[in-house]
Amino acid sequence: MAKIEEKQPVVAEIKEALDGAKSVVLVDYRGLTVAQDTELRRNARKEDLIYKVYKNTMVSLAIEGTEWADLKKDLEGPTAVVISKTDATAPARVMAEFAKTAKKLELKSGIVEGTYYDKAGIETIATIPSREVLLSRLLGSLQSPIANLARVLNQVAEKQAEA
Repeated sequence: MAKIEEKQPVVAEIKEALDGAKSVVLVDYRGLTVAQDTELRRNARKEDLIYKVYKNTMVSLAIEGTEWADLKKDLEGPTAVVISKTDATAPARVMAEFAKTAKKLELKSGIVEGTYYDKAGIETIATIPSREVLLSRLLGSLQSPIANLARVLNQVAEKQAEA
């Protein structure tokens, strides 16, 4: 079997994982223990993320000519690819959260909803809460004035009933 025939299934697997993805983050996993890597993979699965380690050449071949092509310049050294098809900020958030306890894990770069971000940009995106948290905050802020108005109207109605 020729080398190119061996690479095609891996490149196809990467392309399939990237198809329909909202964001991709590259991380340097060098120095993680097996236990840390296992915990990292578990955390990624909880957030519905794809966490895979591929050869840089395979990733490079898969992203060539796609919206993910800007990541090519960061494919040096041991690199893991973290992909999310549901939550655009999840890969950055989960990896940055894990990097707080595992100092060896290093964010490299990423593309979130079509925009390339370097390490600093990905770290900033990691601070953005998930979509569900943002929606619940919005709902809470919308409900608060309505609840206050209801209380005031209730108090006015009670005073008029007493008089």
